Amino acid sequence: MLQPTYIQKLEDWIDNYPWLEMLTSLGILIAIAIVITFIAKYIVVRGIFFILGKFKATHYNQYIKNSIVQRIANIAPALVILNGIVTVPHLSIKAITFIQMLAQAFIVLTITLALSGLLNTFNMMYKDNPRSRDKPIKGYLQLIKLIMFIVCGLLILGTFLQKDILNVLAGFGAMAAVLMLVFQNTILSLVASVQIASYEIVRLGDWIEMPSLNADGTVVDISLHTVTVENFDKTFTTIPTNKLITDTFKNWRGMSNAGVRRFKRSIFIDQNSIHFLDDAAIKRLSGFEILQDYLREKQNELAHYNHEIEHLAHQNQRQLTNIGTFRAYVEYYLKRHPQVSQKDSLIVRQMQPTSTGLPLEIYGFTTTTAWSEYEAIQSDIFDHLIAIIPLFDLNIYQAPSGLDIKTWANANTQQ
Repeated sequence: MLQPTYIQKLEDWIDNYPWLEMLTSLGILIAIAIVITFIAKYIVVRGIFFILGKFKATHYNQYIKNSIVQRIANIAPALVILNGIVTVPHLSIKAITFIQMLAQAFIVLTITLALSGLLNTFNMMYKDNPRSRDKPIKGYLQLIKLIMFIVCGLLILGTFLQKDILNVLAGFGAMAAVLMLVFQNTILSLVASVQIASYEIVRLGDWIEMPSLNADGTVVDISLHTVTVENFDKTFTTIPTNKLITDTFKNWRGMSNAGVRRFKRSIFIDQNSIHFLDDAAIKRLSGFEILQDYLREKQNELAHYNHEIEHLAHQNQRQLTNIGTFRAYVEYYLKRHPQVSQKDSLIVRQMQPTSTGLPLEIYGFTTTTAWSEYEAIQSDIFDHLIAIIPLFDLNIYQAPSGLDIKTWANANTQQ
């Protein structure tokens, strides 16, 4: 009989201090929430993480644990507070309502963040697929996340305004024009992303060149709003996605797929050094193995042609020239070069004469697309051609330098 009397006295004493009863109840509720949090995070989460460890994608497990499972575990204490706050005595209706709204907002935001983490995980797994380089989905996932956070914001706003989300959306309907203006870049980027993905305009790993934005390098990221390019000087250029639709740029993917890279360069010949070949020059140039067949066939062709027009003056007859023989040498040399593609166009041609000489343009493709190898092959080819030109009695045009003028002045002074 003593115990009930003691409890009754304790209850009567607490009734005299309602704030103490309220704090005690809040303390008990918070303690229960902490226990639930401990159970959710340190027992349930570890159990789920143990199960995830059985799958092959172990390098995603830590991210899944932190971004998804841990966030979902945070819902448990919020649910305890949401449902248990009504049991706290002497707490005003407004305070209970406000705390419940905070708990609901926290739950909605936590679920949204967990779904966002799930989409990020899906994107990470998708990027391990070789097809992801051709069909990136990061832009679409970003759009989904944007819609999710907009809905999340509306739900939280509707919670605090104590209105249905449909009524909130109806209120925003009048602001459609403003929203269109606010999300103009997002809408343009979405349309551009769809076009880029559908027509494969740009892929991850493509080398693109856009001089208007100082972009010249490899595409390393394609998102909803931006495309990131790592330039060859190791800087990064961020290009708005819609610019790839509205502006012009060069994509070198075709070169990479073909496995060859074009070189196109001219050697400017001094026109004063061009002349006919005499017998001595022909005999000397016949020492080049790659020219022997050419000179023999050309001499036979010219002899037959000149025999038919022998009634004309000698100066009207066709003769071999040093520029034509050199052009043939360049062509035969490139056809025998092991690092010049023989399946693609190979042209050696004269261009329109200019005040700086006669351009002899050499057009072809190397068998590699690697930048350093390509430059080395191209340089080796022109090193050889420039060095061998004097053997054809040809001179390369070069504007007079200060040294040339000084040498000419000294020669005139000595005279």
